[in-house]
This record gives sequence, C-alpha cells and structure tokens, in this order.
Amino acid sequence: MSESFHRPRFSDSMSRRDLLKMGAAAMAGTAGMDWSQQELEAADSKRPQVAGIFTQFFYCSHAYHIFHPFLGPYLFNGKLLQPQCDVVSLYGDQFKEGDLSRGVAKKFELPFYKTIGEALRRGGDELAVDAVLSIGEHGDYPDTKYGQTMYPRKRFFDEIVDVMKQSKRFVPVFSDKHFSYRWDWAREMYDTSRKYEFPMMVGSSVPLAQRTIPLEIPEGTELEDAVSIHGGPIEKYDIHGLEVLQSMVEFRKGGETGVSSVQFLKGDDLIKAGREGRWSMKLAEAAMQAELGKSKRGLFDPINKEGTSEPHGILLEYKDGFRATMLKIGTNGVRWNFACQVKGEATPKATSFFPGPWGNRNLFRAFSHAIQHLFVHKEEPYPCERTLLMTGVLDVAMHSYFEKGQALMKTPQLEIAYKPKNFNPFREMGASWDVITKEMPLPQDFVEADPQPK
Repeated sequence: MSESFHRPRFSDSMSRRDLLKMGAAAMAGTAGMDWSQQELEAADSKRPQVAGIFTQFFYCSHAYHIFHPFLGPYLFNGKLLQPQCDVVSLYGDQFKEGDLSRGVAKKFELPFYKTIGEALRRGGDELAVDAVLSIGEHGDYPDTKYGQTMYPRKRFFDEIVDVMKQSKRFVPVFSDKHFSYRWDWAREMYDTSRKYEFPMMVGSSVPLAQRTIPLEIPEGTELEDAVSIHGGPIEKYDIHGLEVLQSMVEFRKGGETGVSSVQFLKGDDLIKAGREGRWSMKLAEAAMQAELGKSKRGLFDPINKEGTSEPHGILLEYKDGFRATMLKIGTNGVRWNFACQVKGEATPKATSFFPGPWGNRNLFRAFSHAIQHLFVHKEEPYPCERTLLMTGVLDVAMHSYFEKGQALMKTPQLEIAYKPKNFNPFREMGASWDVITKEMPLPQDFVEADPQPK
C-alpha cells in the first residue's frame, strides 16, 4: 500500500489546521471543534489496524462505498480528509461477476484470508487487529417468509466475538445496517457487546444526510407526533425510514422510553387509518412539502414521473404515550422526509434529508467518517440502542404484515430506554455539494480520488 494511503498528511500550515477546526466548528457547533481536535491528536497516536469483512464487493455495493474512505482521501463537509485507520486484512463471503475486492487487495497489498478468524488473527494465534469492519449487505442469500433477506450478520458477529473471547481482548465492531433479520439474534448481539464492554456501531447512513431545511430537535423538546417518509421498497428501505424517524424523536422530552406497540398497514387500510386520525396526514403533507414545495396534490397522488406503488406505513406507539409513523410514498429511492408537531406550536416543523448529487452513495463518506471515530476513539458516535430498537420494530412490522394480517402487535420486548447523543459532528451539513455537483459523474474506479474542494 502506498505511503499516501497509509499516513495522514499534515504537512500543511498551522493556518490550514486552524481552518479545519474552525470550519468544522462552524458547521457542527462546539462538539465539532472537539471532534476536529480529536482528529489531529489521533494522527500522532497509533493508527487502528482494521480487518475488513464483507458479503460481496462490487461497484456501488455497500462494501465499495464504506471501504472507499478507509483506503484513500474522502470528502466530508467540504474538506478533503485522510483516513485515520489502516485496513490490514480481508475476508469475502461471496465473489460474483464484477467483483472488485481482489483488485483492491492487489492494489493496496491487502492479504485475503479464507475465514473470518484467520483475517482477525492475520495468520497468527491471537487477535491481531484493533477494530473490525463487518459489512453484511448484498449477496446471494435466501429470504425468510417475511420478506427479510437472511444476511449473515449474526454469523459474522459470532465468529468475530469468538476470536476476541479466545484472545481475551475486545475491540470496536461496526456491523452494517440493522443488527439482524431476527429479533432474538439482534438482542443477543447487543447484549454481547455490553457484556464484553466493546463499543459497537450499527445502523443507517441516512440520518447523517444534510437537512435541506435546517431543523434541530433540542434535547427535551415536547413532541406530540412525528412522521418520516421514504420512497423505497419494503423492509430494506423501511429500516432507513425508521432510523430517520428515531434519530429525530429520540431527543424528545424525557428521552427514549421504547416502543409499546407496532402495526403495519398498506393501501386502503393505511389511508383509512389516516382519515380516522390514527396517524397524522397533516404531518405527512408537511413532510412531502419539505421535499416538493407547496402544490395542489393529494398525499398519495402520483408524483411527477414516478411510477405508481402501493403506499405502506408502520405505526408506532411509545411507552411514554408518544406516537409516530413511518410511511412509504411513491418510488423515489432518495426520498427521506420528516415532520413533527411540537407542543404549543401551530405549524409543524419539517425537513427533507438530501443525500447528495450522487444519491444515497454520497452518504457513505459521512458514515465511514463516523465509523473511523468509533475505531480511533473507541466511542460510539451515537447510541446503537437506536438501531436495536428500530431492528425490533421492523421485525415486528414484518410479522404484522406477513403473518398477522396487519394486526396491531404489543411489544413489551421493545420498551428499551436510552439517552440520545448529539451526533452533529458526524452529519454532512451540505458544504460537500459545493464540490460534488450533479454534473460531475460518479467515479468509476475504486478509490479514484475524491474531487478536490474548490
């Protein structure tokens, strides 16, 4: 691996460093200043050695995008940053036509191993890495009868933990997207991380997207209702829509208390429930207006040139009495909208999450930036309880739909309380879109240099 990809280049002047800190602080608040300082301090300490584990690695796959900022400079909030970790070993579960992993391994002189254990031990007898990047998304895996792809995230996690237990050393673990398609496995993964006291990061990248209409929910805000909206397929995109919702409402007064009931509804049943006031059509309209602007259109009318698709929703009631709804409207895969009602205010607050000119692909830079923080500082950038809770909600919703005839289901197992954490330092605030524009083509080669800031 070339020197430029191994070590951060801090040959710039002190004014450049100061500019980095000031720019981050301006965009992310005081916490951003702290994070920038941590970045500079980390450059002088030992760089974490990372094992990369993935299901498949092809163009525009999750592995492709997540590895990119680990192997070369990456753009975040308009600044071209250097990776803070070194990937030192690889394990791939499947290799399809168009696989890129072996070319990347050759280019960066990264050894491949036949098992996850060998990749973590790097040919020795003990754990020989400081962090693990586990990407269980994409690949040829069967679906459950509930429409959930059986990605081997739990198997990956178990094999990682086995090595750490044998070596009596525990390191940070990132596991892509939601914990597992099974709630009992998800809970076991979380409980294991708490038992052995290693930090873990899971979940969606979408909460890190730019909010086109500035909207913050200060901790302690008294919310009455909330809605998030996406335009993607069932289950695979529902987890993103749920995390967008939860990343906002977890800051409400009293903190997170957990979810007491879940119901999946679609089509006419969903619309009927909205007309009955079981979920807020007013908030849904405000959320869509944040994306499309005010127009004379029905909430479920066709949107521009999008194809028609049956809407569906997941209705949540929380232990503290708060309610919220995740909706799927239209077919736009980069639709990420949110609206909420603050107690005592007449007008809803709403925003749209903009992933960037290259669609959802842009989000992986901010995502990988947060993962590197986990690895360098051994600190979760935001609570993994958020994703644990939404993993459980999604699992129950799929059972409600496929097994229980869209029945409302009580969820005492999801009454999980946690305290939110300010994650503004890890959000893309929009400065990168002064560099990456819609006219600029997406790079075709792996780790082709990110555009230089203008």
